[in-house]
Amino acid sequence: MKVVITGGGGFLGSQLAKSLLERGTLTDPFGEESEIDELVLFDTAFAPAVQELGKEEIVTLWNDDIASEEALYSVIDREDISVFHLAAMVSGECEKQFDGALSVNLDGTRYLLEALRAVDSIPRVVFASSVAAFGGEDMPDTVSDLTKQTPRTTYGMTKVMGELMINDYSRKEFLDGRSVRLPTVIIRPGKPNAAASSWASGMFREPLNGETCYLPVHRDQLHPVIGYRDVVDSFIAIHEADPEAIGADRAFGLPSHRVSVSEALTVLEQVAEEAGISLGMVVDDFDPVIQGIVDSWPTATDGRRAVKLGAPEPRPLAQIVRDYISDFVVS
Repeated sequence: MKVVITGGGGFLGSQLAKSLLERGTLTDPFGEESEIDELVLFDTAFAPAVQELGKEEIVTLWNDDIASEEALYSVIDREDISVFHLAAMVSGECEKQFDGALSVNLDGTRYLLEALRAVDSIPRVVFASSVAAFGGEDMPDTVSDLTKQTPRTTYGMTKVMGELMINDYSRKEFLDGRSVRLPTVIIRPGKPNAAASSWASGMFREPLNGETCYLPVHRDQLHPVIGYRDVVDSFIAIHEADPEAIGADRAFGLPSHRVSVSEALTVLEQVAEEAGISLGMVVDDFDPVIQGIVDSWPTATDGRRAVKLGAPEPRPLAQIVRDYISDFVVS
C-alpha cells in the first residue's frame, strides 16, 4: 500500500515516517494488513535529516504546496492508500496571514479530501487537529471531546473546519477519516517557529543546547503538553482503530500533562543534572500577544476516548526530556 504524509518534511511528519518504516505495515482501505511499499513525504521544504530518509528505497520526497489541487490529485493515485494530514500553517502565522491560513489550512485540507474521494476505495486519513479548537470565556480548564468548540484564533478555526469536513466526508463514506486533536507537542528540535506555543519546547530545548531561552509567558502558566513519541504512536493507533469502534464523532483529543512553566523547569533541572548537562539560562521576556493567544487555550485535556482506541497514556515529563536528550542532544 501507499502512505502519504503531508507536512512530511516537518518534525512530526519525519518522526512518523521513521516509525512507519520500522513498522512496515498498516491496515489498508480494504481492512487487510498490508505492506507499505511506497511512502511519500509531501512538503514545501525538507531538512537535511529528512533528506536522508529520502534515500530509503520506498520513500519519495514530494516538494509541493498543500494548497495545490493539481499536486494533491497527482499524489493520491492509488486505491490502496492512506494519508496522515499534518501540513498546516501554524498559529502565530495564521494570526498574521489570514488569507494564507485559509489557503493552506482550509483549502488544502478540502483539496486533499476531494482527491481521496475520487479514488475507488474508502481510504483512511488521519488529520492532525489541535486543542486550539477550543477557547472563549466559557471554556472549562479541562476539555474533552464533548466540549463545545469556540476557537479564539484563526488557526483553531481552520482546525475545527477540518474536523467537521472529516466527519462529513466519513458519514458519506467518501473516506474513513479520523482527527487527532493534539495538545502542545514537546520537545521539538531545531529553531523556534512561529507557533504561539513554541516556547513550550524552547524552555527545554535552548537550555539543553546551552543557549538562553527567552520566555514570553508567565512562569505560573499552565499548559497541556505531550511528548512527540506518544503523538506518533497515537497517530498510528488511531489509524489502525476498527472503524466500528469509532462512531460518528471522529475527532479524538489526546491525553496530556497539565504543567506550569515552573514545574517544567524543575523537571528539566533534575534530568539535566542526572545527565551531566550544564543548562543555559531561562530569561523572562513577556510578550502580551503570545500570552493572550495562550490564555485562549485550555490547560488540560481528557483523552479517554483516544486511549480506548489504543492511544498511549502520556509518558512522564522526565521521560519526555530523557527521550529528547537521547534523540537530539549532541553529547
